[in-house]
Amino acid sequence: MAAITAKMVSDLRAKTGCGMMECKKALTEADGNFDEAVKILREKGLAVAAKKASRIAAEGIVDIMRSDDGKTAAMIEVNAETDFVAKNATFKEFVRGILSVIIKEHPADIAALNAMQYDDNFTVEAKLKDMIFTIGENMNIRRFIVVDGIMSTYIHGAGAAGVIVKFNADEAVASKPEFAEFAKNIALQIAAGSPPSYVKKEDVPQSEIDEELRIQLVAAKNDEKLANKPDAVLKKIVEGKLDKLFFDRVCLYEQTYVKEEGMKVGKYVADTAKALGGPIDVAGFWLYEKGEGLEKKEDNFAEEIASLVKGN
Repeated sequence: MAAITAKMVSDLRAKTGCGMMECKKALTEADGNFDEAVKILREKGLAVAAKKASRIAAEGIVDIMRSDDGKTAAMIEVNAETDFVAKNATFKEFVRGILSVIIKEHPADIAALNAMQYDDNFTVEAKLKDMIFTIGENMNIRRFIVVDGIMSTYIHGAGAAGVIVKFNADEAVASKPEFAEFAKNIALQIAAGSPPSYVKKEDVPQSEIDEELRIQLVAAKNDEKLANKPDAVLKKIVEGKLDKLFFDRVCLYEQTYVKEEGMKVGKYVADTAKALGGPIDVAGFWLYEKGEGLEKKEDNFAEEIASLVKGN
């Protein structure tokens, strides 16, 4: 049996990022063979990753990367169990590495991304499992989007949310410094207020408008001041208020521009287009909010401490 020195353990830890005891056990099992110990840790990592997969990963980060020419952007959400890990430099570097793969390869979906090569040693899926083992938390590549064209990007709160906005505009207009400022303001608008679902009124499906009218009509009938009015009258009242009750909330162009009270975003776009001498339109936008729709684990620290005391 080869002697396991402190330097061997330290070197293995530096290579893998695993704990000291795990490294010592792996070296012992490998009879001091460094490469074999690395292999053992990675094999164990796969098992650990599978075990942790059921744990809730609702924290994490949203990040964006643009291609060197600025014509392509990729946005991704990668989740972890705790905010502490989300702030970890190794985790952030891992996310940036995935974005590099996406920009280069344009995968169709998560399954295709997982199968792609992350680096010389790992596929994206294998690297994810290796990260789960190394850091000790469940992680998940939740979603990503790739956008090509004239755009603006914005990351809010160190990865709490991300926005990509795509524009229809002439290159001559889009190359002006004033356009860059305008485009940034539109991205800020989407991130700052009530997140819109559509660009313009005409983008909203009629079925969604009809459902909103139905909901508002029921609400009007339950209003004591309106309850005695005929249905036809109530319908007209509700239809007359639809802009403020619905379109102002779900349509970007109908929202009040956050930097100028009394102006709607649609007018800000039109005024900018006129000032820059060419047509400008928002072609689409994508907003990722970290952990949106995910159930977060609520830690009960009193119970945790009590459990530790009993264990001792």
